[in-house]
Parts: sequence; structure tokens; C-alpha cells
Amino acid sequence: MSTTTSYLESVKKQFLYYKMLGEKAMEQLEPEQLFVSVNEDTNSIAVIVKHLAGNMLSRWTDFLTTDGEKETRNRDGEFENDLQTKEQVLTEWNTGWDCFLGALDSLQPEQLSEIIYIRNEGHTVIEAINRQLAHYPYHIGQIVFYAKQLKKDEWNSLSIPKNKSANYNADKFAQEKSIKNFTEEEFRRMK
Repeated sequence: MSTTTSYLESVKKQFLYYKMLGEKAMEQLEPEQLFVSVNEDTNSIAVIVKHLAGNMLSRWTDFLTTDGEKETRNRDGEFENDLQTKEQVLTEWNTGWDCFLGALDSLQPEQLSEIIYIRNEGHTVIEAINRQLAHYPYHIGQIVFYAKQLKKDEWNSLSIPKNKSANYNADKFAQEKSIKNFTEEEFRRMK
């Protein structure tokens, strides 16, 4: 397997993992908790989802042939909550992810070195992917943190629970060495 093919497979798994983390966090919330904002400078989870979807649609629609900051994008509007229901939030979430993952799935390894533009700045496709591999998990981390704060003691951990690292490590080191993406086991664990 070529390095570029391996890279594409690896980043797809990474993005799907973070998508799952966001969904598992939102699943634990009551619908009204998606719209909680502690102050004017804090975005609710619904607003974070709206921003992620807006970014994904702008960056990844016709990304090989048009600038990633589409003229139709209203980035400032992404931070105004006009979503009213959990269903609308999840529809927005899935619309963004469908666009983004469809774009990733359409890529061929030889396209990773092509130049695309975001706000008139040239990036290789691989640089644009890496840019979003930092951006999307940043916001998903906000979603997870906020959801954990809202759920308090009722939170079901999405990672190794507190004071369980020794057990987790003992289990890992009891297994044969293997080469695999860490997300494979995480997907099984989270289901």
C-alpha cells in the first residue's frame, strides 16, 4: 500500500472517530441542553455544530475547482442560533459531514499534491485535510467538554474513565503486538 493511500485511509478513520465522539456526546444530552450558552461569548453546542457544518460545506463543495471560502457562506451567521430542535441540529451535523466525507471518499492518492485555495491562499490537498484535522477535533472537543459539564455526574465517559488507566493498559499489554489504527478498537469499545 502506498503512503498516500495509507494516509487517506488513516485520516478517514480519524475523522470518523471524531464524528463519533461528537455524536456520542450529543446523544447523552437532553434536547434543550444543545442550546445552552453560559454567556454571550460562549457558543452553544448547536452553534458549534452550525459552524462546523458551514465550514465543511464551504471548504469541501467542489473543493478541487473552487475556493474553499464560498461567496455564499455566511460565517458570521453560523454563530447565530436559528436552530430550534435536536433534529435540526443533527440534520445540520449530518449535512456537513456527508459533504466532507464524500469529498474525502472521492479523492485519489495522486490528487493529494494538487493545489487548492482557501481564501485565495494555496494549499496542497493534504495541507487542506491536515488543516481540518486540527480544526474539526478542536470544535468537537468543545462539544464533548460542554456536554460533560452539562451532564455532570450522569456523564458516560468517551475515553478511558478516571482511575481506570492501569486496567486499560494491562489489557492492552496482555494482547499480542499488532499494527492497526487505534480507531478500530475505539469504534468497537464505543458501540
